[in-house]
Amino acid sequence: MVITEVRIKLMEDNNERLQAFCSVTFDDMFVIRDLKIIEGTKGSFVAMPSRKLTDRCPHCHSKNHLRARFCNQCGTRLDEDRATRGADGRAKLHADIAHPINCGCREIIQGAVLRAFQEERERSKQPGYVCRYDDYDGEDYDSYSHIVHEMHAARVQHDAMRGDAMRQDAMRQDAMRQDAMRAHGPHHAPRGAHAAPSQERVTAQDENREFGAGIF
Repeated sequence: MVITEVRIKLMEDNNERLQAFCSVTFDDMFVIRDLKIIEGTKGSFVAMPSRKLTDRCPHCHSKNHLRARFCNQCGTRLDEDRATRGADGRAKLHADIAHPINCGCREIIQGAVLRAFQEERERSKQPGYVCRYDDYDGEDYDSYSHIVHEMHAARVQHDAMRGDAMRQDAMRQDAMRQDAMRAHGPHHAPRGAHAAPSQERVTAQDENREFGAGIF
């Protein structure tokens, strides 16, 4: 994948370590938002978008953030040291939503973001500066609506093609049945156990009844 765009939202100077939010677009098709640029002891670095980790109250089983001292639902006091700790001994309070899985990818993303961050800081000094980070809101909605419209049109076309195929198959089966009937010809007389008795047999039975009639 190729990074095709990076957008930066600078933070105010009174934010202690958080310098900016940013979004990264890959191949003009996939965007990841809410990456953070944080000032560290060795310089700025990029933090991936993350969510707060939670656990459940032992009393009412409601979810609470690991920093919570009391349950938000029932008020039970929670263990303040219940978070798991990493190899460095720091409590793990957040989990990345999206992140690179190797160092090479992380360096590519961080390099592109920090370059865009420096360029955005220079642009912010110019008169009439406008941040483009929040422009995604309208674009995302338009893009989503366009995708839904395309999916609906594709579904309608698929259903129409399926209906045509079913009608053509029914017509082929009907034509095959008609060809089979023409090849064998119609059955003019009934056969088997349902055949009507012949006229000669009926006549013989009538004669026998007339011969003995009136003797007794």
